[in-house]
Amino acid sequence: MAKVTLGKTGITVEKNAFGALPVQRIDRQEAVRLLRRAYDGGITFFDTARWYTDSEEKVGEAFAGMREKVYIATKTGALNAADFQKDLETSLRNLRTDYIDIYQFHNPAFCPRPEDGSGLYEAMLKARDQGKVRHIGITNHRLNVAREAVESGLYETLQFPFCYLAAEQDMELVKKTAEADMGFIAMKALSGGLITNSAAAYAYLAQYENVLPIWGIQRESELNEFLSYIGQPPVMDGELEAVIARDRQELQGDFCRGCGYCMPCPVGIEINNMARMSLMIRRAPSEAQLTPEMQEKMHKIKECLHCGKCRSKCPYGLDTPALLAKNYQDYLEILAGKAY
Repeated sequence: MAKVTLGKTGITVEKNAFGALPVQRIDRQEAVRLLRRAYDGGITFFDTARWYTDSEEKVGEAFAGMREKVYIATKTGALNAADFQKDLETSLRNLRTDYIDIYQFHNPAFCPRPEDGSGLYEAMLKARDQGKVRHIGITNHRLNVAREAVESGLYETLQFPFCYLAAEQDMELVKKTAEADMGFIAMKALSGGLITNSAAAYAYLAQYENVLPIWGIQRESELNEFLSYIGQPPVMDGELEAVIARDRQELQGDFCRGCGYCMPCPVGIEINNMARMSLMIRRAPSEAQLTPEMQEKMHKIKECLHCGKCRSKCPYGLDTPALLAKNYQDYLEILAGKAY
């Protein structure tokens, strides 16, 4: 079995963590059942956030009465100390606990520091002193903020997108966290659904000793895949290397990761899904992507104002209006031929 220790936190778990963002999309009973089954199968690290609607509540219900047997990480998107305190108390109540193992600043546009004027880091330290927070973390999609967090020495964990489509600078970031004895929590390990071979994704990340991948799970079939890797972890071989090489050739470069930080759109375009539609159809074909409802969403792209707001907010520096236009043209061609 593969284990990972998250740096100086000392938290050691299976190299398999449960990303609880998707459980907000399923009913409470099914979510609780799935979370408990994950624990029974050997997963003990669960990541959620205040922004994930009722995800915290479902995690809290799943592990009520057995809190000490799991590690729970959650996040606050607060921009000041007062809202931080409100978020913290809400999370503790939702999670039915009196402490959070790793409390993370959720994708801030800056790296919170002591005396930066926001009061956020001071509020985090106070929460830790009170025993409500055990370890301090940060999540981000911006490479410059992530680098600053690592270099600051203020954080015990960093959560950042990382998969086998990562660029050289992302790999360097993983190395820097290891040197700083900082835990690296890999989100988007399947690149938001563009990576369809979970064994290849797992085997690639297994090569990095300090990386803990969190898999976004909402279906039992998905959970079964990752639970099977606890007893028989995939090992990088020629076949998986070939899968990764093909995916890199097709996907690396200017593609939308679906993070959603470009939203909302002033004219209602669902940018984070529409800007990756042609790739999704080609890689994971489904009639659901061609329904009248989905066609209506794609046709909204024609209303793009080219205001540049989405482009300015993209943490990956993508020209999102151009990407939307390209996806729309591809989609029309797919519709015309009904082939993908």
